[in-house]
Amino acid sequence: MRTGVIAKKVGMTRLFQEDGRHVPVTVLALEDCQVVSHRTQERDGYVALQVGSGEAKQKNVAKPQREHFAKAGVPLKRRVAEFRLENEEGFMPVGAVISAEHFIAGQKVDITGHTQGKGFAGAMKRWGFGGLRATHGVSISHRSHGSTGNRQDPGRVFKGKKMAGHMGDRQRTQQNLEVVRTDAERGLLFVKGSVPGSKNGWLVVQDAVKLPVPSEAPFPGAVLDLNAAVDAVVEAEAPAVDTAAADTPAADTAPAASDENKEG
Repeated sequence: MRTGVIAKKVGMTRLFQEDGRHVPVTVLALEDCQVVSHRTQERDGYVALQVGSGEAKQKNVAKPQREHFAKAGVPLKRRVAEFRLENEEGFMPVGAVISAEHFIAGQKVDITGHTQGKGFAGAMKRWGFGGLRATHGVSISHRSHGSTGNRQDPGRVFKGKKMAGHMGDRQRTQQNLEVVRTDAERGLLFVKGSVPGSKNGWLVVQDAVKLPVPSEAPFPGAVLDLNAAVDAVVEAEAPAVDTAAADTPAADTAPAASDENKEG
């Protein structure tokens, strides 16, 4: 059992396969998804890995959370989530940055997020009711939901009755979505189809619970090598050195003595 990641929904696009087919995908970005702490059986009563993602301002983080992040040696995070593990073998070191290669192409994942809020909606839009008749005595209430209760017994409306009200903004999990491609350098996941939530919304991505994890998937997870990435950036930004000029011996920069000084 492996940990999951926290990702941000960037938007939708399409990818072309080798045979020419195009696949609609949702782009998910891993913004410095780091391991914050461990939950152990002896101390906490359960085994889990706490992961944080995104960059938060200091004014938006409470003091206990700031100290918690400082103890782990990680910057302030906007989102934090815990992923239950079977045992401590699935632990990754605190401060490790999880790479997009944590998932592999063709793997199925479960994605959890909050659906888009629709505000207050009527029964027809919210639940698909058919509405009342367009004629024959119905006046000004063609889109109403009709009767909501019974007679004197029980004399009340049952809990959970489908009526008009707030629509959307509910936590939903979409299962068995296929990972089409990964980009470790940019920290991107390309998932086939749509996922819950709006753009810039935060999502939780983890291995599908109804399918076995592929044997090629890294265990306990793929860690991003920050040192190699920093070295690559430094090499790219470093000015080019002229090797020919470097091999040429330095010329004598001392000024030549004048004739007057020679005669003296």
